[in-house]
Amino acid sequence: MESRGQKRPEIDDELPADKRACSSLEFRPSTSSSSQTPMNSMNSTSENNDHMDTESSDHSEGGEPEKDSAYDSCDDSEEDQRHSDLRDYQRRRASGDHGKFQTILSSLSEEVDLSQQLVMLTELCEVLSFCTEDSLSGDTPNLLSPILVKLARDETSADIMLLAIRAMTYLCDVYPRSSAYLVRHDAVPALCQRLLAIEYLDVAEQCLQALEKLSREQPLACLQAGAIMAVLNYIDFFSTSIQRVALSTVVNICKKLPSECPSPFMEAVPTLCNLLQYEDPQLVENVAICLVRITERVSQSSEMLDELCKHGLIRQATHFMSLNSRTTLSQPIYNGLIGLLVKLSSGSVVAFRTLYELNISSILKDKLSTYDLSHGMSSTHVVDGHCYQVYEVLKLLNELLPTSARNQDAPQLSDKESFLVNQPDLLQKFGRDILPLLIQVVNSGANLYICYGCLSVINKLIYLSTSDMLVELLKNANISSFLAGVFTRKDPHVLILALQIAELILQKFSDFFLDSFIKEGVFFAIDALLTPEKCSLVTLNKCSRLVFPVSSGTRLLSDSSQKSASKEVLRCLCYAFPGSSPSVSEKGSCMLEKDSVYNLAKHIRTKYFAPELYDPEKVLTDVLQKLRTFSASLSDLMNMSMNSYAPDQHEEKFYGIMHQVMEKLSGREPISTFEFIESGILKSLMTYLSNDQYSRQKGELIAAKSDIYAVEKRFEVFARLLFSSADTFSGELPILTLIRRLQSSLSTLENFPVILSHIPKQKNSFATVPYERCTTYPCIKARFVRDKEETSLGDSSEDVLTVDPFSSLDAIEGYLWPKVNAKGTSHIKSATGVEGKSECGPLQSPSNASSSQGGSPSTCEPESIPPNTYEPESMSMDLPELKETVEKELEAPSEEDTEMKEQCPLSCSNEDTSPKLLFYLEGKQLERSLTLYQAILQQQMNEHEIVIGSKLWSKVYTLTYRRAVGQEGSDKECLDSTERSAVSDKAGGCMLYTSFFSSMFPCELASDLEKSSPTYDIIYLLKSLESMNKYIVFLKSRQRICAFAEGKINDLDNFQIAVAPVSQNEFLSSKLTEKLEQQMRDGLAVSVGGMPLWCNQLMASCHFLFSFEVKCKYFRLAAFGPLLGQLHSPSHSDSGVTSDRRLSSGSLPRQKFLVFRNRILDSAAQMMDLHACQKVLLEVEYDEEVGTGLGPTLEFYTLVSHEFQKSGLGMWREDGGSFTSGTSHAENPGIMICPCGLFPRPWSSTMDSSDGIQFNDVIKKFVLLGKIVGKALQDGRVLDLHFSKAFYKLILGQELGLYDIQSFDPVFGRTLLEFKALAERKRFLESVHGENTTFDFDSCFRKIRIEDLCLDFTLPGYPDFVLASGLEHIMVNSTNLEDYVSLMADATINAGISRQVEAFKSGFNQVFPIENLQIFTEEELERLLCGERDSWAFNELLDHIKFDHGYTASSPPIVNLLEIIHKFNQEQRRAFLQFVTGAPRLPPGGFASLNPKLTIVRKHSGNSADLDLPSVMTCANYLKLPPYSSKEKMKEKLLYAIKEGQGSFHLS
Repeated sequence: MESRGQKRPEIDDELPADKRACSSLEFRPSTSSSSQTPMNSMNSTSENNDHMDTESSDHSEGGEPEKDSAYDSCDDSEEDQRHSDLRDYQRRRASGDHGKFQTILSSLSEEVDLSQQLVMLTELCEVLSFCTEDSLSGDTPNLLSPILVKLARDETSADIMLLAIRAMTYLCDVYPRSSAYLVRHDAVPALCQRLLAIEYLDVAEQCLQALEKLSREQPLACLQAGAIMAVLNYIDFFSTSIQRVALSTVVNICKKLPSECPSPFMEAVPTLCNLLQYEDPQLVENVAICLVRITERVSQSSEMLDELCKHGLIRQATHFMSLNSRTTLSQPIYNGLIGLLVKLSSGSVVAFRTLYELNISSILKDKLSTYDLSHGMSSTHVVDGHCYQVYEVLKLLNELLPTSARNQDAPQLSDKESFLVNQPDLLQKFGRDILPLLIQVVNSGANLYICYGCLSVINKLIYLSTSDMLVELLKNANISSFLAGVFTRKDPHVLILALQIAELILQKFSDFFLDSFIKEGVFFAIDALLTPEKCSLVTLNKCSRLVFPVSSGTRLLSDSSQKSASKEVLRCLCYAFPGSSPSVSEKGSCMLEKDSVYNLAKHIRTKYFAPELYDPEKVLTDVLQKLRTFSASLSDLMNMSMNSYAPDQHEEKFYGIMHQVMEKLSGREPISTFEFIESGILKSLMTYLSNDQYSRQKGELIAAKSDIYAVEKRFEVFARLLFSSADTFSGELPILTLIRRLQSSLSTLENFPVILSHIPKQKNSFATVPYERCTTYPCIKARFVRDKEETSLGDSSEDVLTVDPFSSLDAIEGYLWPKVNAKGTSHIKSATGVEGKSECGPLQSPSNASSSQGGSPSTCEPESIPPNTYEPESMSMDLPELKETVEKELEAPSEEDTEMKEQCPLSCSNEDTSPKLLFYLEGKQLERSLTLYQAILQQQMNEHEIVIGSKLWSKVYTLTYRRAVGQEGSDKECLDSTERSAVSDKAGGCMLYTSFFSSMFPCELASDLEKSSPTYDIIYLLKSLESMNKYIVFLKSRQRICAFAEGKINDLDNFQIAVAPVSQNEFLSSKLTEKLEQQMRDGLAVSVGGMPLWCNQLMASCHFLFSFEVKCKYFRLAAFGPLLGQLHSPSHSDSGVTSDRRLSSGSLPRQKFLVFRNRILDSAAQMMDLHACQKVLLEVEYDEEVGTGLGPTLEFYTLVSHEFQKSGLGMWREDGGSFTSGTSHAENPGIMICPCGLFPRPWSSTMDSSDGIQFNDVIKKFVLLGKIVGKALQDGRVLDLHFSKAFYKLILGQELGLYDIQSFDPVFGRTLLEFKALAERKRFLESVHGENTTFDFDSCFRKIRIEDLCLDFTLPGYPDFVLASGLEHIMVNSTNLEDYVSLMADATINAGISRQVEAFKSGFNQVFPIENLQIFTEEELERLLCGERDSWAFNELLDHIKFDHGYTASSPPIVNLLEIIHKFNQEQRRAFLQFVTGAPRLPPGGFASLNPKLTIVRKHSGNSADLDLPSVMTCANYLKLPPYSSKEKMKEKLLYAIKEGQGSFHLS
């Protein structure tokens, strides 16, 4: 713990649980949490801690600098010693206990006086509180029981009663079986009698403690004795902690409610309903559990359910659900309450009516409306807990829409249906609330059973409704477009429901919806279901079987010790919503009849659609006809441009066609997704834009110079159109219209599956292949068999092996090759023994950290663990060897890297890294880029829409292998890649388009998408538009340069570009983001290799589709695996301090490091040399300071950041920067402030030193900087560095062009562009008039001849940097101007900085592969690394700051403080953050992401608060603020404390 400010004792209870000093009480042998005294119960909750105001001093944490430890926890050795001492003490005590019991028994059995009885009972309580179960011989509890019960009834003395009941409590605690003896001797009635008498409060409290213990073992006896009402009768008289004990008793009793005689617990319902309104969340949770269990017990009796309703249960439950304060309630309990309403509405007409009258639909509407927002929130509950809530809501909605008469010959309306028929207004209101939300849930990427549930409710709603209101509702919800999207699914159950809905709508409202069904493609989709290809996809034997909870109550209320027993069953979708289906207990095969989809589709087509619609020659709508004409025009234009060469003419035609298309899209007449896609306009557009490269297969890609030039011109024309004035197109930029249209189409058409494994929590598995080690997830069973035609390889053993599901095929090959290769062993060793291990070592495989980090591999033998799966204790041992091992592994090409990259890996040159074996599963070759799990998944997904469960893990897979023949494919791809880059470097000589236009060709999207799929077209065009948007300023500048070259403009000032790119958020797909979020919540998402392939491929090629928060989660999973991935993610900010801290301190080893403030960079270099390669959480403590932990560590990274920004290091360009010694850097004067950010200064390859700076030192500093940045990202620390956008591009592996120079040196960059324009004009004029023509005016730079500028071939600002030598390159003139520009650009952004950038990357790669960052944009990477741009809105401060220990949000000092910091300037804000948290910047996510939350508490001062200073504990983001008399005094003292508190950590 570290604190700043004045020395002062502070209370331990202010700290999170894991930060308090260790206390011996924590090791008390008793298992009781609430039995010793009421105080123990209070101590167990933070709520009561908050009101305890005892004083104790803070504990300092000095100690050895290199010692591993958690914040304030004791050493392991001390802990072991303490346990050992306690055990010895217990043995000594136990030896004398037996004799003491005999003495006490004999004394209490005799008639002794009162004082003697008190002494004996006191001694008995003392012995019981320390003895163990062994101390109580067989007969002692039996003999004690009648005596204690008798004394408990003794009303003559309250003390006797109290001690006797306390002895009972302790007896049950030490020896639970004694409960039976106590029950036999009527202890329960005696205790109930005392409770109902309630003469003495302490006796009553002790009775509650005793009954809680008895109810654990003897719930039925407690129920029959009337214990429920006894404990609830006077519950308001007790404190919160005792009320919790009372409710725990009722919960225990409700576990075993008998099916007969319900009256003993029914009378408790009114009291329990009343308790739902209480504020204590723990109490309310227990009340909810009791009510759910009671409802489940009587659910078969409608009379009993009606009685429950009369007691006000529904009113209270719905009122409780409608409260916004419910966030404190855990998700399973909340789901249980919804399940309770399901049971009630199912069995009771009274409940059904009451729910409608209470406007249940608006409450459920709120629950559903949060569904598609869940990807931005943290989830501290069970995997996909949010889906269970939606599932329960859907079950309730299904119960509220009864359709029992639907399928009967002589329909007789049930009471529920009659009620709805007679109250049409209620049903209308229900539909208005629910229908739009259900459509939104399905469209937001819901999984299959949620989708099925929503459709089921929509189906029933439309069946029951008859009003005109429904027509309006369906039109507003665009039901036709919605149904067209649903028809893209494969599961027959979903298709049947969609067909039934379509039939109902046509049956009831044919006049209104027939045309829109045709326009939106519903007719087309129904017609397609009749084609043989589609029929084969929806056969019933390929129906998905899903895991869903059989009963929320059972699942919710199983004891924590029996979690694995929660009932989740693999079932057909027919049984997902049992209200309208046979009971779930039936072992159900699918209830759909064979060919039911085909028959219903045929029936609808025949009955409702006119025969002329089937004519393939007839176009369905006028809009579609028009769009098809445009598409055909584009195709013709493409063919013309390939046969002739008149680019300008073709470009203007292209502009004209696309202008008409955009007018159509922006026009008043709506265009449906079906018309937009079916017209073929997307494919034609992409074919034209990419000059026919788009449709070619990967192996055919050849980018000629003319191709790139054509693509460049076409994109410039397209950009001119899309960024033209919004007024032309109904007030919106054309590019926004097109993006939103594409996003809408993508949401409707994409069908990427979310595959939830629902694997049970289990102990470690052991994977034999590829490296013998433990995993925290199931393993795949596989047998490796040689291909029948393979003769040159040996047989593998026929044994079934356990394979790590997330291992790559390369890793499996590394395991298998030595065993099956028939050649000499020496060759095998050299080829695979070392390389194979390192290449597919656990650090690098796609499973990367998943296998090696998840869980402790305690069941494995040490020698079977690879080098980096060491246990936490071994962190500080053998560091040099460990470092060497990890570095070797890092040098090897990573399988994950190659999977993430679109381009060819660099390693396609000398080493033989080609595959040696090919693997086949069921006759199909497996792709090298997939993990084994993904390969199996891909095959099964071709048959099912969703793959679940135990079958996948229990089946034994037979993998056949054969020798790989040749490696032509990989060579050819690499050749293509190098050709492309060579061509694009020369194209136009401007270096811009290497990263944009050439990337149009090799772009691989999700490979499981067919290129014929419209989804592929949509994503490809979105990718092109995103690139265009990113480079729009470059494109426009390029256009201006060309215009200047051709003489269309003559003023260089016209180069100023006033176009703004559209927001990056426009490209984000909320549906795909939600799907990926769901996928990452799955139990198998411990690795990116455990997700369906589309997740990896879309993230690699189209990361713009996903939100920053989801990308952060994915990045942590890909780079670090599950252990680190959960720690500092922005989305985990709302989880409690205690849980998060406990997770991080328990799961990940910490490493303390001693740092010297006067030698920060040296200390940083030593720290990184030792620990950069290790997955440990680094913590800093400063020399001669007592503080350690989060605050000093954050400050260390800040100080290191400042050291790297000092001038004179030779690392950065300093010409555009200024220097500061402002308040934020007062202790660090001379820091460069570069308005455009830091960018490496150029060093010539011939220079070893400059201005006394050695280039070798510069390189070492860049290596260190790379390590620091990597480690900060790994540990979730914030850096105070301001890199330029261009440097971030280099970190992300992007190439820089001439246009990027303006981003870090605007004047220099603009001048180069103007020189470039002059050179282009000269070239153009020479091409028109011949080389001998001279145009003096045209070669003038702002009315000065180039020659008169007296420029030589050295880099401006760096006279030592000679650009070129030779007679032609002495002085710059109009002839060599183009060379000068190229050489300047090369020195500035390429050759002059390449060694520094490589040094940075090499340092970074020692922490984790830098390629993992490529899913971020430059702005996102800055946000990830340097935290949030400060957001200090008053409301945000109020929402995300916690007030405690005497302060609330409305306390005057708090209001004053918030007003003060709200008005701080930038420097004061930075200083305030540095003071309170240790870092001058907020983490990604702002104040909401501070973890622990910023907490402000009242600081109790001696005489006058105005004399005291604020102090902080930066570990806990904890500000202790005295209650100053005025706002001015507070500001004065706060600024003084901030200024004086910088630079050291001491006790406060």
